[in-house]
Amino acid sequence: MAIQLKTSLPGPNSQLLMKERRKHVARGPFHTTPIFASSAKGALVHDVDGNTLIDLACGIGVTNVGHAPPELVQAIQAQASQMLHTSFNVLPYRQYIDVAAALNQFTPGDFPKKTLLLNSGAEAVENAVKIARAFTKRSSVVCFEHGYHGRTYMAMTLTSKVKPYRQDFGPFASEVYRAPFPYAYRWPTTSDPEQVSRECFDRFEEIVGTQVGATNTAAVIIEPVLGEGGFVPAPKAFMKLIREYCTTHGIVLIADEIQTGFGRTGSLFACEQLEIAPDLITSAKGLAGGLPLAAVTGRAEIMDAPMEGGIGGTYGGNPVACASALAVFRMFQDGKLLLRAQDLGNQISTRLNSWKSQYPIIGDVRGLGPMRALELVKDQNTKAPHRDATAALIQYCYENGVVILSAGTFGNVIRLLVPLVIQDVELKEALDVLESGLNFLSNKKPSG
Repeated sequence: MAIQLKTSLPGPNSQLLMKERRKHVARGPFHTTPIFASSAKGALVHDVDGNTLIDLACGIGVTNVGHAPPELVQAIQAQASQMLHTSFNVLPYRQYIDVAAALNQFTPGDFPKKTLLLNSGAEAVENAVKIARAFTKRSSVVCFEHGYHGRTYMAMTLTSKVKPYRQDFGPFASEVYRAPFPYAYRWPTTSDPEQVSRECFDRFEEIVGTQVGATNTAAVIIEPVLGEGGFVPAPKAFMKLIREYCTTHGIVLIADEIQTGFGRTGSLFACEQLEIAPDLITSAKGLAGGLPLAAVTGRAEIMDAPMEGGIGGTYGGNPVACASALAVFRMFQDGKLLLRAQDLGNQISTRLNSWKSQYPIIGDVRGLGPMRALELVKDQNTKAPHRDATAALIQYCYENGVVILSAGTFGNVIRLLVPLVIQDVELKEALDVLESGLNFLSNKKPSG
């Protein structure tokens, strides 16, 4: 058994540290679990009380290649012994160029590309918008309902969910407009992906045409699979319609692949499976396997629109983070990790789908590759979100040695972000705990 519990969770040391956290750390940062980690390897996390848990959260989709893989640790150590920082803006270095070249090669789109390296996903989103505006000389940006793009001001404006991301932080950035996302499970007229795509696109076209103006629109930004919004994949048909519209009207199409990138959906980037090439693509999270690194990659002529010195930053493309990212690319190079991701996606999908008819609390099962989710509802007919059940299931799982995350605009989605190196026996053990939690909830019938 991978799960080893020596104490109840959270253990006494975690409880003591949580008191220290309350004393010294601002209230704002949240915790999915009240458990303090001490070390992690592969798909397993060890806490400060000596307990071992299976991690199905991956630090919110960051450790796709597992915790502390030797390839990354060795690359980080070697680079740290040579140089920690000079700032690419002051003394450039090869590692930045090599990461940019790799992203230019492996992101979707058969056209010349260039890349900007940054610190975080939100910073990548901010810069993608700046680049699109510089290129088009237009101001407006269209985003989508249920989308999540980060916590800085433009990124937060683009983010759909108010609590906790936007509450009390206004006023927000101007010239941002929101269109419906093709959320088939909750679409009011049909759940057929083709019809949802057409109706949703018609609504998008109407909003741009009447509220924004295509000639005023600099960019359309979309997550190919909603992340915080509930792991809802955009249908291929919808993505193709958006791609065609942007091409026709000279609008920059930005794909936010911060959570979907680096094998999370079974391909290096989700847009490959959705068969579209965005003009700009943002990446972060899994890019450096645990070190802070983000990027905007896209058409060379668009990326070159800002003046020299117009984009950049002190820490962006830090050499140690770049060394880690290059090791991540090497781990994906032979294709075995992507094949493993696809196999994991099949295993998880089969297991989750088997639960749908068994547990009335499950309204929908969805995802792309191993990026999978359960949407919990009070009633399968009304589809009323079941937030309390979601919170209770997360607690049940961590108390029994499995770390999972919630998601969704309504706070009622369980999202699974398994490390792509997880062993079959570890995956089965973790899913057994999740199923046990569903049994527990079904018998308990939580209110809310």
